[in-house]
Amino acid sequence: MSRIPATFQSLQIKGRKALIPFITAGDPSLAYTVPLMHALVEAGADIIELGVPFSDPMADGPAIQRASERALKQHTTTKGVLEAVRSFRSTDATTPVVLMGYANPIEAMGAERFAQAAGEAGVDGVLVVDYPPEEGSELLQALKACGIDSIYLLSPTSAESRIREVGQVASGYIYYVSLKGVTGASHLDLDEVARKLPQIKSQIKLPVGVGFGIRDGETARAVGKLSDAVVIGSRLVQEIETSTPDQVVAKVRALVGEIRRAMDE
Repeated sequence: MSRIPATFQSLQIKGRKALIPFITAGDPSLAYTVPLMHALVEAGADIIELGVPFSDPMADGPAIQRASERALKQHTTTKGVLEAVRSFRSTDATTPVVLMGYANPIEAMGAERFAQAAGEAGVDGVLVVDYPPEEGSELLQALKACGIDSIYLLSPTSAESRIREVGQVASGYIYYVSLKGVTGASHLDLDEVARKLPQIKSQIKLPVGVGFGIRDGETARAVGKLSDAVVIGSRLVQEIETSTPDQVVAKVRALVGEIRRAMDE
């Protein structure tokens, strides 16, 4: 069963908002993925989004595109990502892990086989960027059978009808893309977030996490006042890209810790 609902319930009781950092599995190599996941938790992450590298990550900006390229050069496969989750689970049985990626690697593996392998590894949720509700029913059912949440994206351009459609199938939480563009963009409009989230909340009774355009503690704190969770990805991936191997875990831990402290202030 997914750990995500219990995590949000616990945070709500404590009056805290979820911090959901994203890293790409296999970046800078798979040997660093599990240590980085543990560092995220030590620094205050509540849920981890783990990117499954793909050769054509259409929703991602240059930073995460390069992360996928680095991971693929290290021969990171979907099976390797699941093995990393399994290894993480050997010493962390409580932190939810969400796989975030694209349809092609899942279709290559087969929806049922992927869902079963993900469940056995300890995955709690799956977000497939290019599977809208009307096209992902096979995977949705396979994940549901394995107790894995299906997480969907909504955006500033999502019509009320689309919000209702997503609300009928989503579980775990909603990922609200806070801007029109790819990951890593910096023109976050907090007023637009403040306008859109009540519309989503009126249709969907799940927690809503906000991502895209969040690059520092100040912005994370402001977004946390409006939402149930803050998702930060490109800024972390850039930290990984610019760090030397002996510094990367410590630098990621420090950055996430800084954001956690800002959110808790």
